[in-house]
Amino acid sequence: MAAQTDQTAKPRTPLSRDRVLRAAIDLADKGGLGSLSMRKLALTLGVEAMSLYNHVANKDGILDGVVDVIFGEIGLPPTGVGWKAAMRQRALAARDVLSRHPWAIGLMESRSKPGRATLQHHDTVIGALREGGFSIPMAAHAYSVLDGYIYGFALTHFNLPFETPQETEELAQDIMGRFSANEYPHLTELTTQHVLQPGYDYAKEFEFGLDLILDGLERIRS
Repeated sequence: MAAQTDQTAKPRTPLSRDRVLRAAIDLADKGGLGSLSMRKLALTLGVEAMSLYNHVANKDGILDGVVDVIFGEIGLPPTGVGWKAAMRQRALAARDVLSRHPWAIGLMESRSKPGRATLQHHDTVIGALREGGFSIPMAAHAYSVLDGYIYGFALTHFNLPFETPQETEELAQDIMGRFSANEYPHLTELTTQHVLQPGYDYAKEFEFGLDLILDGLERIRS
């Protein structure tokens, strides 16, 4: 019976760098960055911790690798559409990817040993800006303000104490129930006439701000 079981058992998927990094991302997605350790990663993969060192040098190597994978998920700005459309699509892609991996927001620009996907992403963004008529200093300014907005919005959105319209309404009513409408009239007005209106979604604010930035950059590029 034991021999039959051995013959019918599915072969174990070979360990690889990509498999290690994908498992690390999945672990962080489920439990946050604090849940990521060599021991837990090895346990998730069903291997000894020492086996991981054949593919990553240490935990820093894992962090370098997962950032590179996430930049790969964001992808490169499209070509042939003009700098403004390229930056808009790139920003939306980054926002969507970071919403799936919010724990990575603070890691994206923190690595001192960036991988190929990371470097290719940055190079292509700069190239799109330069081809769009931005000088080198203005390309640097544009990149900085765009990334500041993307990462900042993603962090704010992730930390909001509400997600669904029902949660938004319950929180607003709880906060507003602590004071009279006349005490904070402007906050009350904005909440009742905007936030609590049907179809409100804080995530939609991203595109409004993004378009303001892009329009401003268009006016001053040189």
